[in-house]
This record gives sequence, structure tokens and C-alpha cells, in this order.
Amino acid sequence: MQLTDNTIFITGGASGIGRGLAEAFHKLGNQVIIAGRRKALLDEVTAANPGMRSVELDIADPQDIRAVADWLIKEFPTLNVLVNNAGIMPFDDAAGAIDDAVMQNIINTNLYGPIRLSSALIEHLKRQPRAVIVNNTSVLAFTPLAASAVYSASKAALHSYSLSQRFMLRNSSVKVQEIAPPWVNTDLIGKTDDPRAMALAPFIEQTMQALATDAEEAVVEAARPLRDNAGPKEHGLVHGFNQMLVDNPIEL
Repeated sequence: MQLTDNTIFITGGASGIGRGLAEAFHKLGNQVIIAGRRKALLDEVTAANPGMRSVELDIADPQDIRAVADWLIKEFPTLNVLVNNAGIMPFDDAAGAIDDAVMQNIINTNLYGPIRLSSALIEHLKRQPRAVIVNNTSVLAFTPLAASAVYSASKAALHSYSLSQRFMLRNSSVKVQEIAPPWVNTDLIGKTDDPRAMALAPFIEQTMQALATDAEEAVVEAARPLRDNAGPKEHGLVHGFNQMLVDNPIEL
């Protein structure tokens, strides 16, 4: 993607990876709008980055998504980049009882939220000369963490959706890129400064470098071994399979 001259909306932009991306894009002169549930944190980020805008959003609430999408289209007619970054990561026990409310909140936030928001903005994005949807998944989409099974499954589902979304938008001005982070030292599961976690600053730097290319995925080297568990030729396989069905449709 082109890293300059954009109007960018980032969910979960008040902390962690979302804030890191927001500030990196802001420093490049882009108009950045961040969203989140905690107004105090949103205000803190925008105060530290004059010109950045914010809006409160509960990504698990379909009505809230629709209202914010309508506001974005009205207030920012040049909006051309959507970064679906918001996510939650409770731990669970796949060998025991899973709390249904917690499970539904994970799926609503990590999967339905990005799908609903993309859907609410997609026609607007198609009208832009160039546009990008960036979906933030995880290396756990490819190598799941058993102690966070529902989270891992939600990210695997978002990765799968990204593959389909990319194919379906192939003839439009909208490109789809995916970020698949390793363990990054943020407050997603509680910032612990564990030496096994990648520091946020180098992660953002390397991710921005990857986003600046035409690569389908922005995967830092620290994440590569776990990501490649699924096979590096997946994109071509998915595209070829779907193109075969387009060229030779099933007769019903």
C-alpha cells in the first residue's frame, strides 16, 4: 500500500499495536482517525498527536458500527484505508467448559466486528481511486495457542475471510492486506515485559516496511516460523481454486 496521502480509520487505536500503527501513519502526514471504547485513552492519544481524530466505538455492537460508519463517510469523504485492529484475548480451556458469554464476546469482537465494519464501509471504499483494508490477525491463526483456543480460532477465521475478501475485491480499487503479529509486548494479555515477546517499536517499524509493499501479508521475521506452518503458497492456491470456479461455474 501507499503509506502517504491517506485517510485511515484504525479500530483499537488507543493502545498497543493500534496506537503504534496510528502514530506511525500520523507521522507520515496521513489523516488518522482512531476508535475504541475508552474515551480517556482516545483523548490521550489524540492530545499527543495533534490533528489525529477519534471516535468511541464498541466493535461488538452492530448498531454502533453502522452509526460510526455513517459518521466516517460524512466527516471524512476521502477515507480510503480501514485497519481492523481491535481484538480481545481471554484464555480458556478447550478441555473443559467454555463460558458462553466470553466466547461470544471474542467472536463478536475479533471476527464479526471486522466483517461488519468492512461491510459498512465497502461501497465507500470502492469509490476511492485506491483503498486498502488491513486485517490484523495473528500467527495463532496458523499455529493456535491451546490455552486460548477460541481466540486462535477467531483469528484463523478472520484470516480465511481475508483470503475470500481479497479474491472478491480483485477487480476493484480495494486491496486487502493482513498483519499476522507474533507475541508483541502490549496490554492485549497484560504487558509483562517477557523477553519472549517482541518489543512494540521494532514490530511497528518492520510492519510498516512490509505494508509499504504489495505483499498480501505483513509478517515480521519473528513471526515467520509459526506463520509458515500453513504453507507459503496458500494465497496462490486459494486464488487459483476460486478463479477456476469463476471460469467454470457450477450449474445448479
